[in-house]
Amino acid sequence: MQSLKSQFLLNPAITYLNFGSFGACPKPIFEDYIKWQYLLESEPVQFIAFDGQTYLQQSRAALASYIHCDADDVVLVTNPSYAVNIITKSFPLQPDDEILTTDLEYGACDKTWNYYCKKAGAIYRKHAIKLPITSAEELVNDFFKSVNVKTKLIFISHITSSTALILPVAEICARAKQMGIMTFVDGAHAPGQVSLNLDTLQADIYTGACHKWMMTPKGCSFLYVKKEYQHLFDPLIVSWGYDSAMPSHSRFLDYHQGQGTRDFSAMLTIPKAIAFMHDNHWTAVAAQCNKLVMDNALRFCTLLHAQPLSPVHPDFIGQLYSIAINSPEPEKLQRQLFEKYKIEIPVMRHGDKVFIRYSINAFNSQHDLDVLYNALEEIIREGILIRL
Repeated sequence: MQSLKSQFLLNPAITYLNFGSFGACPKPIFEDYIKWQYLLESEPVQFIAFDGQTYLQQSRAALASYIHCDADDVVLVTNPSYAVNIITKSFPLQPDDEILTTDLEYGACDKTWNYYCKKAGAIYRKHAIKLPITSAEELVNDFFKSVNVKTKLIFISHITSSTALILPVAEICARAKQMGIMTFVDGAHAPGQVSLNLDTLQADIYTGACHKWMMTPKGCSFLYVKKEYQHLFDPLIVSWGYDSAMPSHSRFLDYHQGQGTRDFSAMLTIPKAIAFMHDNHWTAVAAQCNKLVMDNALRFCTLLHAQPLSPVHPDFIGQLYSIAINSPEPEKLQRQLFEKYKIEIPVMRHGDKVFIRYSINAFNSQHDLDVLYNALEEIIREGILIRL
């Protein structure tokens, strides 16, 4: 993988173990991004008002082929939080309705659902996932004990953020479909990290980031909605796409793409990102990254006196790994790791727990994880920011 390290723009002085937060864009994809920005600035009117719609269609078509769905069921958005807001704002909630989720979800999404559920007098119900996870079957069976007649939608992460766990979303979506319950999967970390086939997944709604593991520039994500539900969701920003003077064949696309003046250059790099992954045999790269993640997992758990959150197996672990860490001041620990040791890694609060999460991509090596291990050893000896 080290032959690919030179393809990234990352500062070589930093041990970069936080790909999961915002991704990192390889040079060929970033150069494609600059190409689109130059084209925009060379003729802004033609780019934004006319040609841009064709460019967006081409990008959506490439993405749809990659994630296996109809291109007309996908709109490009800036980030998954934007997509979640589209859905939550328009979801037809009535008083006492329930949205069922887990207690492992991304904080920004929790806030969004809490906001709109409170406005509607509905309930955002968090099912507590038993950690450590022992099996997908047990997790699914236990999760569905929280379903009741008031459950209108299941909202669940494909890969959790702070705990970095791959959840059995295919099994959850399949069972929910049998029960007539809509599903919405937050797949922010999934595209480019795990195989994604929306034709077979059976999720009714899905959002994913392209600027994470697909490595596009920042501001490139997508929202997928099955055709039978697209009419439910109003545009988050009402603009030219609403009641369009020149409507396309899809109101869904008009509503959510006709957003006025914006620089959507990042969204146009999706074909280049897919080509980059193909040319560099990214399935094999991801498998090597996954092996490096898992080879080091128990080593870090032992160092931090932590129990693994799941079996160390590809069913639950991808290119991210989280370990519970006993830190009274996680924010200070994160800053010390960066400022003193030049390690970029998140140390995150989640409820009453704290997790440190390393991410591995093509530019990482065993040396990077050794740097982290040695830094944590030294901090543990100081006994201030980490307690055993």
